[in-house]
Amino acid sequence: MKKKEDEVPYKFESLSAVHQALGLPKPLHPLISLVNNTNNEIEYSRLPNSNILNFYKISYRINLSGKVKYGQGYYDFNEGGLLFAAPDQLIGSTDYGGDHSGYSLLIHPDLLWSSSLAKKIKQYSFFSYSANEALHLSEQEKATILSIFKLIEEELNSRIDDFSQDVIISQIELLLNCCNRFYKRQFITSEVLNNDILQRMEEILDDYFKNGQSLIKGTPTVQYLSEHLTVSPGYLSDMLRTLTGQSAQQHIHNKIIEQAKEKLSTTKLSVSEIAYELGFERQQSFSTLFKAKTDLSPLEFRQSFN
Repeated sequence: MKKKEDEVPYKFESLSAVHQALGLPKPLHPLISLVNNTNNEIEYSRLPNSNILNFYKISYRINLSGKVKYGQGYYDFNEGGLLFAAPDQLIGSTDYGGDHSGYSLLIHPDLLWSSSLAKKIKQYSFFSYSANEALHLSEQEKATILSIFKLIEEELNSRIDDFSQDVIISQIELLLNCCNRFYKRQFITSEVLNNDILQRMEEILDDYFKNGQSLIKGTPTVQYLSEHLTVSPGYLSDMLRTLTGQSAQQHIHNKIIEQAKEKLSTTKLSVSEIAYELGFERQQSFSTLFKAKTDLSPLEFRQSFN
């Protein structure tokens, strides 16, 4: 029988509630906290197995290592790294399992309320990545991240004055921009992993049309791809954009056009029949996409073969 805490996620509304659950003193600032657990003395087992935070969380784990599953393969990481969570994101026991030595930065959205970062922070898509899509850092990148954590820690411990909020927000933005840069590096350097995902994505799309899924489910979606690749939609699109210059949605459109060209040039199906087979409810939607991608209407393309 499952425990009640496993069935109903516990929602932490404040940073103080998290501190209390972990047996820590109240945070020095009500809207931001840096939990230093480099000595691994805090008992994270005191937290519910499943919970939701009302704030952003950036965790650096010193010993984030072992075999991490991406798609159908497992890949070894021997160094630590960063995990991210956005407000109202469910955090399960798998996110809290194992060694928690490191830092956890908790940021309440209200801290950013009057700053430009309030809107900008939502553009950092790594907050929507899955737990198995952690940012694994090089030694130099680790030094950069830890130096920023130290700056935030010093600011929180030394003074709280009229300048504190602006200084801390600037440090947070620096941290996020560095994470963005390091994720781009990870996409580029994880050649074996990314080639595996690219190859499997092509196979999934080919099978989707070959097996007639488009007749049943319509055109393939980014969500469909991400589920079959077992990566988050945001991670998939960001990886593809870095490697190929195109998002996951653009890759789907390219596959649709490839299928359409084949049908237009090798069959006598009407444009509306082809649109239907490719998963479009309306012929006009298909024709608009085809024209945008090829500068020709479907009929113009077909006539070019006659």
